This record gives sequence, structure tokens and C-alpha cells, in this order.
Amino acid sequence: MTKYQTLLYYCYSAIADGEQYATDHLKFCKSLNLVGRIIVADEGLNGTVSGSAESCKIYIDTLHADPRFAGIDFKVDDVEEPSFVKMHVRYKSEIVHSGLRDPHIINPEEKTGIHLGAQDFLAMKDRDDVVVLDVRSNYEHSVGKFKNAVTLDIDNFRDFPSKINELAQYKDKKIITYCTGGIKCEKASALLLHEGFTDVYQLHGGIIKYGKDAGGEDFDGKCYVFDNRLTVDVNAVNPKVISTCYNCGTTTAKMINCANPECNEHFTQCDACGEALDGCCSDACKQHPRKRVYDGTGYYVKVPQQASPKSSPKERTLNIL
Repeated sequence: MTKYQTLLYYCYSAIADGEQYATDHLKFCKSLNLVGRIIVADEGLNGTVSGSAESCKIYIDTLHADPRFAGIDFKVDDVEEPSFVKMHVRYKSEIVHSGLRDPHIINPEEKTGIHLGAQDFLAMKDRDDVVVLDVRSNYEHSVGKFKNAVTLDIDNFRDFPSKINELAQYKDKKIITYCTGGIKCEKASALLLHEGFTDVYQLHGGIIKYGKDAGGEDFDGKCYVFDNRLTVDVNAVNPKVISTCYNCGTTTAKMINCANPECNEHFTQCDACGEALDGCCSDACKQHPRKRVYDGTGYYVKVPQQASPKSSPKERTLNIL
């Protein structure tokens, strides 16, 4: 029997008092001994949690029993150990930072691109009248992406709206957006429709669900994930590595965070360069006085601060330390 699981999920569904829900939800997660990261906003939930298979089942069943979250599509991975060290819940203005906060303009509960399952995506993705659009950030698509996908030069998803003009050349095509688990596509596809694109689709459940349902065919490289695994395998059909070491150019799929916390750059690095640079992206970072101890993983636990009385009531962080 699987000892641990990691759950990836999101749900756009109105929460009347998101801040109070975040407080209560933290206590609930703590009672199940879960670890992970959850964002709560008045527009819904976005989370990755990890724990025992029994606790994860209780978590799934409890959320599904709430009419607001009955439709959540949980992506479940079996893991050797929990994918986080701590549990924290953040209350924010959006469940994924896009800057598209006006529900009268962009509202995923009312209008998004057509959701495509894995088999429909497979049937469409290579057609001449179709463009497959990766809406993730540079560090994500650098380590893995769909074959022939259009990628954008963005450091964060909040930069996506500024790229709409660059995408105008594809207005006569069918656009299929994709991301890790589907959450970014909800607002990306809605924005494309708002900007006059007419044939807009999105890969339902994102790369992670596609890997489970279609074996990840034609997804090159690995998929970046927001936990201590950093990347996961997706393609069991025709896998290949597309990323190279930031320092020496050797082919490698290993992604790390720079050991200098003031840099914290996401980048791919081979083991040889990792050893030589002690998990840093450069000699300068290696010499930094605050450099963290590199244990070969390149993953570092963030130590969030308790919200101070002066914090905005719209952005609080609740933590189990």
C-alpha cells in the first residue's frame, strides 16, 4: 500500500470569507498531519498538499463533500516521502497571481476556453490550424514542454497579459493553452477570448493529468512542480531530455534553486557543476555570506514570517512552524 501521496488541485468557486476559511483550513490540515502550500482567495482554492494516503483520502473526501468544491479534480501522485516539510496557508487576492482581478472582465466560473481531455488534445495538437501555447514561466518551460509548443518569455504568470499583442499573429488559429495543473489556463484562456481570439481551448488538468491519462506522449523533458521534488517525469511513451546545464551546457534534467538565498534563481545544473559551485549559479553566489548548505537536491525550505499587525488584511500568511 502507498505510504504517502501528494495532491495537486485548484478550484474557482466563490468563498464568502476567504480569510476566515484560510484560518480554519490551516487547522484542518494540521489535524491530518498534512504538509504543503495552499492559497485561499475569495475566488477559490489553489493547493498542493502531501501526507499519508489515509490523510489524503480524508482531505479529498472532505473537500468534495463541500458543494463549493465538489467538482475539484485532484491529481494524485504516490511519493516515497511527503513533498513538503511544513504546512502553510496564504490568503491572497488571487489563487494564481495574474493581475486579472476584475470578475466583470475575467471570470473563470463564467467563461474560459473549451476544456480538452488527453485524447482530444492528442488528436488536435499537431494539426496545421492549431497552436499549442505554453502559458508558464521561462524556468518552467526550459526544463520541459510539449513538442512544437509556443513559449513566452515571461518570468511570472502575471506577465502573460503583456504578451497578448505578440500572440495576435495566431488569431486565425485554434489556440490550446496548457500549464502544470490547469489553473493558469483558466485565466489565460479567458483573457484570450476577451481579447478577440475565437477558437480557444485548454488542456484539462494540465501536464500532470495528461501524463497520467495519455502517458505524456510528446511532452519533452520534465515538468516543474512547486514542491521539494522540483521536477517530475511525465512522458512514459517517447521521453527525451531537452534542458542543458546553465554553467557548462551538458545535457541535464536536474533543476535546482541557487544556494544563495538573495539570488534563489531556478536553473538546470549538472551534478559536476553543482559540486564545483556548491549549488550556486555562479562563483559570486558561491562566495555570498548567506549561502545555504547545498545537499545535492537544490531545494530549500522557506521560513515564512508570521503576519504582523501592519500586514494588509488581504494578504496574510498562516504557518505551522
